Amino acid sequence: MVSSTVFDEIARYYAFCIPPGSRVLELGCGSGELLAHVKPAAGTGLDRDGRKIQRAVERYGADGGLRFLEADIEGFEYGRLQPFDYIILSDILPLVRDIQQLLIDLRPVCTPATRLVISYRSNLWRPAMALAHFLRRRRRTFAVNWLATHDIRNLLFLSGFEVVTRAGRTLMPLKIPAVTAVFNRMLAKLPFIQQLCLNWFMVARPVPPGDEDRTEATVSVVIPTRNERGNIEPLFRRMPHMGRWTELVFVDGRSTDGTVAEIERCMQAWASRWKRVLLLHQTDSGKGPAVRQGFARCRGDVLMILDSDLTMPPEELPKYYRALTARKADFVNGCRLVYPMQEKAMRFLNMLANHLFAHLFSWLIGQPVKDTLCGTKVLWRRDYEKIAENRDYFGAFDPFGDFDLLLGASKLNCKIIDLPVRYRQRTYGEVKIHRWRHGWQLTRMLVLAFVKLKLS
Repeated sequence: MVSSTVFDEIARYYAFCIPPGSRVLELGCGSGELLAHVKPAAGTGLDRDGRKIQRAVERYGADGGLRFLEADIEGFEYGRLQPFDYIILSDILPLVRDIQQLLIDLRPVCTPATRLVISYRSNLWRPAMALAHFLRRRRRTFAVNWLATHDIRNLLFLSGFEVVTRAGRTLMPLKIPAVTAVFNRMLAKLPFIQQLCLNWFMVARPVPPGDEDRTEATVSVVIPTRNERGNIEPLFRRMPHMGRWTELVFVDGRSTDGTVAEIERCMQAWASRWKRVLLLHQTDSGKGPAVRQGFARCRGDVLMILDSDLTMPPEELPKYYRALTARKADFVNGCRLVYPMQEKAMRFLNMLANHLFAHLFSWLIGQPVKDTLCGTKVLWRRDYEKIAENRDYFGAFDPFGDFDLLLGASKLNCKIIDLPVRYRQRTYGEVKIHRWRHGWQLTRMLVLAFVKLKLS
């Protein structure tokens, strides 16, 4: 039996993690409260307790999107079911006799986009839970396994899954007016203190057995420009072809140095090499709006951003393509802070700020991201469309576009990975970043991300 406070925290996390309208499977669904709480378009709950299943049917069976089956989750023929977007395993793994086999059995209802959301109890709380049992404040449950985080990670890996992110919740399992909310909604999210939480959650994704066919994907490269005339022809010359076909989408932000004319000239001069080139005139200001305008017109399966200053060599883009199409990640983020860079490529204070923002951002999203502001980012168009659909959650607040994409991908539980690049010094044009003004904007975005991700 779970206290109402603990259930509220568990339900809040699942509702945050699973978008409404998803296809959801819950193992060990009990009376159906959690499955109903996440508002699936199609939800299936399995539990071997027939009385609980009957209560679930009586309470939620009238909702056409929910169905409940009396079944033992171990040995169930999951191939009978349709694939799901999310699979909930809430406090069920300690009761499973063969966890690895259960996870393997779930593979038939998983697509590459499926996410397993697992909740479990911290072993630090075992003495307190034993005391609660002794005092009869909590009904005893007969766990088969006592699992540590390492155990679950290892079992997921052995079964063909990998962890995307991990989070702790619930410092105060008792309901005390005002106190409980402060402990669970704020203190439980802070570094170090979070390690004391009772409830822990892992989000995992399936890992394919081998590389996918990389020749089938099509690629769109969005290139925002503003006064970059001297970089346009080198870009046409150096840009590699990727996948079945590659298109270039230029979005010009009211250049005054002849950049537009140079793009039009190169479109004709390089027509035999580049048959798919689109030139858009930006309707708003800032790189973020330029990227969003470009993505809206892209036709490729894979979306890429390349800064037109060529400080990130375009020859590096096939590495991003291979990482994405081999499903090493769902979102590939460029990182300029690994390899040595040219002397004037990045100013010292900018370097310090990048490291600071990266540490804070990694804590916010629960995944390591070393360089949030690298202009090169690569993701599937299908994932971007979901990010765009859910943009209202964070708002179109980001003038750069980096936080908009990273936060959106994190909210969708996309696996984000850094790909180191050798950052070069700009050879033409002026730097567009203003250290103090843009630094203040980035600070505001971090505060907003804290509110949306940690206080939700």
